[in-house]
Amino acid sequence: MFRGSWAVGRGLLTPDQLRGAQWRSVCRDVHAHRDLPVTHALRARAIAGIVLPGAVVTGPSAAVLWGVELAADDDPVEVTLPPGTRQVRIAGVRARRAELRPEWVTRRRGVAVTTPTATTAQLAARLPLDDAVVAVDRLIAAGVVELAPVRALAATLSGAGSRQARAACGLADGLAGSPQETRLRLLIGRSVLPPPIAQHEVVDGGRFVARVDFAWPEQRVALEYDGLWHAEPGQFARDRARLNRLTAAGWRVVFVTAADLHRPDQLVARIAAALST
Repeated sequence: MFRGSWAVGRGLLTPDQLRGAQWRSVCRDVHAHRDLPVTHALRARAIAGIVLPGAVVTGPSAAVLWGVELAADDDPVEVTLPPGTRQVRIAGVRARRAELRPEWVTRRRGVAVTTPTATTAQLAARLPLDDAVVAVDRLIAAGVVELAPVRALAATLSGAGSRQARAACGLADGLAGSPQETRLRLLIGRSVLPPPIAQHEVVDGGRFVARVDFAWPEQRVALEYDGLWHAEPGQFARDRARLNRLTAAGWRVVFVTAADLHRPDQLVARIAAALST
């Protein structure tokens, strides 16, 4: 990546060449070769490394730099600037002003970014509660951070969002295989249903049968979120064989889809019926 004005000023490119098909705009005055995809991570590196040197990549943009896609490619890049920094208005940038603890900041991919633990705690404090729990779970499941240090950091926070950060970290477990699994777990936790065991390994006669999303072992009831990945080639046959193994072991499986999450009362009633049978 390079500043277009720098390249033109040095005579390396003409303005017409810069606007040509060989180069693409990453953000204001920053360009890259056309073969380089303009992702959120690339834009974050351009903003913090070239456009606003001294900025720290924070929030969802920091999560993206740590490998967890909490922001789309065209979402605004979030950076934090020191208090008192002059106001800047740049398209595609959400600039915050705050004092970050020195131990919260590190470097990754050539730019300043909040550490995985600080990134997770900040997201827990600022996102809507369920979204915050989803974000914490995703960062933990990706191996970016561990739950204990995030909870410890959340416990030290004060001010706006600190209470929610502690609540979100308390609800997170890092076991969910997808955001919808986290939302399903939260839905069950707010219902009258007994708490299930997440990522339970079903064993029959000393032999492993399957790992299920949620389980009530005493009732031999499993709850599985049926996501889009189940439509992948060959997945139907594998799912059918897995279901047959669970059934042969005496288990009943309740499948949940995205549509079911929009009808929580009906879903809870269906699970309750399976548990009482």
